[in-house]
Amino acid sequence: MTTLRPFRCEDMFHFNNVNLDPLTETYGLSFYLQYLAHWPEYFQVAESPSGVIMGYIMGKAEGHGENWHGHVTALTVAPEYRRLGLAKQLMAILEDISEKKRCYFVDLFVRVSNLVAITMYKLLGYIVYRTVLQYYSGDPDEDAYDMRKALSRDEQRKSVIPLTHPVRPEDIE
Repeated sequence: MTTLRPFRCEDMFHFNNVNLDPLTETYGLSFYLQYLAHWPEYFQVAESPSGVIMGYIMGKAEGHGENWHGHVTALTVAPEYRRLGLAKQLMAILEDISEKKRCYFVDLFVRVSNLVAITMYKLLGYIVYRTVLQYYSGDPDEDAYDMRKALSRDEQRKSVIPLTHPVRPEDIE
């Protein structure tokens, strides 16, 4: 049976099977440690019965006023463990934490070419809030969708009224 548990420092020595996927954004160790130190409740792991890391989610709470929200920094599941509902379970944990922190919404960024992820997020209730031009660096740079899901605090669902024009990364609050 899969165990969902908080991320631990030693997990950084065991998650290459997840991070080496081409659609997974990888970061330096100090970045992971910063998240673990500041937002440990938002950093969760799915672990197999044999102790293999199957996937993880990393996020944070940020913003002010009606822009107070949960943010998904990274969600990834190793290819051999996909289509088991792990991403849905990890997202539910992050959304629940964000509800408890009285956030108005949860947001995330996803490559416009990642149609599988976009479809999954839509099935989880997320909408495309705006397009962020050249958000992902590469050759060529790639646009991102800023996807959002309103939480219970946003009774009028103001946070999920889509913008009609794209923005640049420097325009993101």
